[in-house]
Amino acid sequence: MNFNDNFNNSIIFGLTNSNITAQKVAKLTGIEFGYIKTSKFADGEILVKSETTVRGKDIFLFQSTSYPVNDNLMELLIAIDSLKRASANSITIFVPYFGYARQDRKAKGREPITCKLVANFLETAGATKVILIDVHSEQSQGFFDIPVDTLTVSCVLLKELIKKEPSLVNNLTMVAPDYGAVKKVRKISEMLNANLAIVDKRRPKPNVVEISDVLGDVNNKNCLLIDDMIDTGETILQNIELLKKHNCKDIYVMATHGVFSNNAIEKFKYALDKGDIKELYISDTIEKNATIKHPKIFVVDLSTFYSEIILAQIGHNSVSDIYKKYWNFVCPK
Repeated sequence: MNFNDNFNNSIIFGLTNSNITAQKVAKLTGIEFGYIKTSKFADGEILVKSETTVRGKDIFLFQSTSYPVNDNLMELLIAIDSLKRASANSITIFVPYFGYARQDRKAKGREPITCKLVANFLETAGATKVILIDVHSEQSQGFFDIPVDTLTVSCVLLKELIKKEPSLVNNLTMVAPDYGAVKKVRKISEMLNANLAIVDKRRPKPNVVEISDVLGDVNNKNCLLIDDMIDTGETILQNIELLKKHNCKDIYVMATHGVFSNNAIEKFKYALDKGDIKELYISDTIEKNATIKHPKIFVVDLSTFYSEIILAQIGHNSVSDIYKKYWNFVCPK
């Protein structure tokens, strides 16, 4: 099949937690938008049924499994099963925020590896390909026996930051908030020819953070803290206190996923209002964040990026070329 055949044979669906995103992507690509209905019975059971014929079609199904995680995950699994039983040719699932991604190993005895369990669920339900955005651990793709793309949107977020603050790169230190983020942040710092700093963090128990020191020069530097997600926000907020003690200049924060548990968004608004944070950049992988109203919080729309990825997949083209375009804007030669 050529591009036009593949294009005409494709349908985009969006479930409860990513329906707005799916509609935007369908409009940008020109691919047919399919209608799918989710109903909930009195006892809490979920029924998902496509109202669009999918026989022999290639499906792109969007759903973030953020809060309420179990409801959204179950809706996704039922939708996949429904589309498979309706004879869809292929089912590619876009999971902008992948719930349970942090349970990717046995940190202590008798703990589950729930990320692997969820991968098994998605395969068994009938997904033929999975696309994840800034998944917590890239090794998680090894949990799947079907093709997995683990995409990163750092270049998309950086493009928005640099559009607003073009001179920032002249005096910038990239800060990894913990050792887990070092690989990603080092790569970005090298591309921008910026300094790198690392914060020493320990987590004695879930959602409890201990920060000890910063490794690297942040004195009188603009600092950009980069992480894959902000959950309770304690890691980032403690990082900020530490950086201030080391006489940094302005602090910017960039994270793909704004989970904001335990009313964390109010803590960040307060830090922004006080001037502890200059600006905060997150993406719309969790759709409800698009409703956040604050002059220094920027929620970056990823629908154009998703559209480019889908069209590349349909045309069997390189995804690397898409990244190259964004990086050429961020750090022109």
